[in-house]
Amino acid sequence: MRKDWKNGPLYRCWLSYGGYRLTEKSLRFRPFCRFVRIPEDAGPVLRSAAEEWRRAAGEIFGVRPGLTADDPGCPHVRLRADEAAPAGAGSGFRISLESGPSPCLTVSGRGESGVLTGVFALLRAVGRGRSPEEAQTEEESRNELRMIDHWDNLDGSVERGYAGRSLFFRNGRVLRNTARITDYARLLASVGINAVALNNVNVLPPAGKLITGKYLPAVAKIAGIFSAWGIRTFLSVSFASPAELGGLPTADPLDEGVRRWWARKADEIYRLIPDFGGFLVKADSESRPGPYTYGRNHAEGANLLAEALAPHGGLVIWRCFVYNCHLDWRDRSRDRAKMAYENFAPLDGRFRENVILQIKSGPVDFQIREPVSPLFGAMRRTSQMMECQITQEYTGQQIDLCYLVPLWKEALEFDARTDGERTPVRSVVDGSRFGTPHGGMAGVSNVGDGPGWTGHPLAQANLYGFGRLCWQPALSAEAAAREWADLTFGARSPAADTAVSMLLRSRAVYERYTSPLGVGWFVNPGCHYGPSVDGYEYSRWGTYHRADCKGIGVDRTARTGTAYTAQYSPSVAAVYEDPKTCPEELLLFFHHLPYSWRLRDGRTLLQYIYDSHFEGCAEAERLKSDWLPLKGQVDPDFFAEVLRRLDLQIEDAREWRDVVNTYFFRKTGVPDEKKRKIYP
Repeated sequence: MRKDWKNGPLYRCWLSYGGYRLTEKSLRFRPFCRFVRIPEDAGPVLRSAAEEWRRAAGEIFGVRPGLTADDPGCPHVRLRADEAAPAGAGSGFRISLESGPSPCLTVSGRGESGVLTGVFALLRAVGRGRSPEEAQTEEESRNELRMIDHWDNLDGSVERGYAGRSLFFRNGRVLRNTARITDYARLLASVGINAVALNNVNVLPPAGKLITGKYLPAVAKIAGIFSAWGIRTFLSVSFASPAELGGLPTADPLDEGVRRWWARKADEIYRLIPDFGGFLVKADSESRPGPYTYGRNHAEGANLLAEALAPHGGLVIWRCFVYNCHLDWRDRSRDRAKMAYENFAPLDGRFRENVILQIKSGPVDFQIREPVSPLFGAMRRTSQMMECQITQEYTGQQIDLCYLVPLWKEALEFDARTDGERTPVRSVVDGSRFGTPHGGMAGVSNVGDGPGWTGHPLAQANLYGFGRLCWQPALSAEAAAREWADLTFGARSPAADTAVSMLLRSRAVYERYTSPLGVGWFVNPGCHYGPSVDGYEYSRWGTYHRADCKGIGVDRTARTGTAYTAQYSPSVAAVYEDPKTCPEELLLFFHHLPYSWRLRDGRTLLQYIYDSHFEGCAEAERLKSDWLPLKGQVDPDFFAEVLRRLDLQIEDAREWRDVVNTYFFRKTGVPDEKKRKIYP
């Protein structure tokens, strides 16, 4: 690693302006680099936007624009914030080219944050070889919240973090050196992120104190950095805080003393952080405290906090990851996949207006393949947002390459068919389908303090793609990958083309050599990396595959199984209920089938398992073969780190192939039709 790694593309990611490839078209931006014009009373976000244009122009064109409030009488860029949007509305911007005696490129936006997003869109156009005329556009995002959730602990560790230690905390303290946090805020703002939760939803006792006077001034400093880039700060809080921090005998949400405690706490926070976003809460899940402790429901628990935050415009984001983590594997009637729906669907319409339910994209836990949660579309009177996992807990841990935007895109486009009408999930979470006041998307961060932010350099595409998908859900997975690659390696360069190809194949590659057809959970317990087919099969976590000598899969049908399918609308349930119509990529999530079951291509289920694991391993090796010719065309540190991780991925894929295939050969005694090596 070079000594000046902070100046290299590993650290600067898609904002490595000096590496942008100029074309005949993009050179036409150069005359506009003499001045950037902003109002004299511009706020901090607008000034960040102006400084970003000045920085980029200097690095791309060698001309650092002057800053002025007046018409300079020559070509320039003008930044103008229109009146701020009302609470709950999305964001938008417009880029227009105006001719005349003093030609200008105008970026106007809904509030200063809209302008900032527009400036980054303008820079994307430059980096991708567009002309000023082609850069003209008008965009709007209906997603009010475009959020990153950190699982950072106060000691500096990161739960399910695969890219280094926390950017915010170390040894029980909030970090004083905030230079890197500023760089991080720029990265997030550049893709449209406008909210960030700093600490782990599993609020360990030390982190619970972040809402106390000891820590709030330091938190306020970090919040101020994010605020200058149009990003509101949230904190994860323990539901039991009144008892844990306030000395009260209870945290009962209907207790008047508890209500007063939270109201005073909200007042204290907003005095220091005026644009504080609100609280993120995990309650009654995996041993976290919650309203069930006091015989109350989740609406009563969430509304307690919402009442305290409402006078300040704050939001409560209440996670729906609530399930019994002490299941008996012998009891086939209980199904972890059903539990979020069972806990929350009956409460529809009982939450306060400033409560948003944060629902995982799938019903279990971020597997490489799951159906979309039936809660989307089931709750018509409650604001919802979709939770995605950018950090690759079950998808290779930023060792194995796995581009996740296709997974999120599928979830957003899934049609829940509420009341027999088209109901894509994206229209539920942006509030348009049911007219709910709030919504958006949240992604669990894949970032740490390592040199390249995300561990695997190509995993930067997941962070980039998540932000862009939050802003523009209609964006295709391929378009997001192309944008990232063009900005990282140079527009339409051989390296960019290769990276796009590798990214778009990577999810299928990973899925083939891990768990087949939606069954999931073949991972090693605890660490969740590498194969252990029975690792969770007899555990309390409710993550079973039910393999025996005759077949595999979980029967979740209404006719003979757990009746999970009944949580969907009738037309969707009918598709999943029948193995002949169920999408094959989800076949074993919904059905227990014999190994002799014939797939639509004629192969038996068992032969598919053998084939997919051999194919996935071979495809992992091809990823490395594709990368090798880029030596000398890509930054040396970037190239070397990708190559190192591709080698590790090949080892992992071989382990998966041999462990899984041997497991099923031993279960069945049926050999591979193609007579490939399977260890007896």
